Amino acid sequence: MLREIIFCLKRRPGKAVGKKINSATEYLEEEGFICEIMMPQNEGQEENRIFRWLWPRLGNRKLEDMLIVSDSTEMADELIKRGYYVVGIWHDENRSESFAGLKYVFTDIEEIARDSYEKAYQRYAHLPWEILKTKRCLIRETTVEDVDDFYRIYADPEMTRYMEGLFKNPEDEKKYTRDYIEKVYGLLGFGTWTVIRRDDGRVIGRAGFSVRNGFDDIELGFLIGTEFQRQGYAYEVCSAVLDYGKQVLQFEKVQTFVKAENAVSIHLCEKLGFEKIEEVDIEENIYGEEYHDGMKVAPSEAKFGKYIRMVLDI
Repeated sequence: MLREIIFCLKRRPGKAVGKKINSATEYLEEEGFICEIMMPQNEGQEENRIFRWLWPRLGNRKLEDMLIVSDSTEMADELIKRGYYVVGIWHDENRSESFAGLKYVFTDIEEIARDSYEKAYQRYAHLPWEILKTKRCLIRETTVEDVDDFYRIYADPEMTRYMEGLFKNPEDEKKYTRDYIEKVYGLLGFGTWTVIRRDDGRVIGRAGFSVRNGFDDIELGFLIGTEFQRQGYAYEVCSAVLDYGKQVLQFEKVQTFVKAENAVSIHLCEKLGFEKIEEVDIEENIYGEEYHDGMKVAPSEAKFGKYIRMVLDI
């Protein structure tokens, strides 16, 4: 759990930059975090390439509870090597810093909200992002632990009547999920998420956005387990996900693909505001029955299904 946010600066900042950093720490302290600013005590100390002045000050703090914000590429690289979670900060006095090895770099530090610090920390700590809550559901990033619940949901033949199933071997599905977390969530910041019922913590389905080759628009996908259907969950979840796409991800148009014979899902999408555009052929077995590190099946082995493409301007 994130408890401490430490600002590690290469040198003592000027008045304007210092004011912004102080403003950021005051805000974070009001949000309940322990904050501290660490920097050299005298001129020239920042030239020490391994920053010997810093390590005694970090002391024996718990790395897993801490996020460090640094304005130095060299310092950030050394911190990363030592196992710390680090984000960079660009300000008016360090625009030449590259921060090439970092997952996140903040600008306008005095305007960064608590959520951004927490999500950067969670990505380093391999914790799932909480995306949003509805009245009855929590939508968060998928974890490998969710896979067993997915197999229970997909065990009902009705679930794969109109959509692809999971890999036959659960270990293939877990390996795919690990890659998905790293390469899709980490790169795009969105994806297909897990839907959890809030009152009992049960996984009831999946929903979210994806990018499909050959189409420009972002795609909405969703499923709700059979025992949870006809209770309004799909509409509740999809409405919230679409609003998140508009308000947070800044999407202007979203598409979805529904099997031509799936009248229930077509009706739901129309209720959400989607309009039918065209019937298209969609590849269904992209990776085949086994997962081989993202290798797709040969074109000769590809299988396609007929889908209705529907579009919503959000």
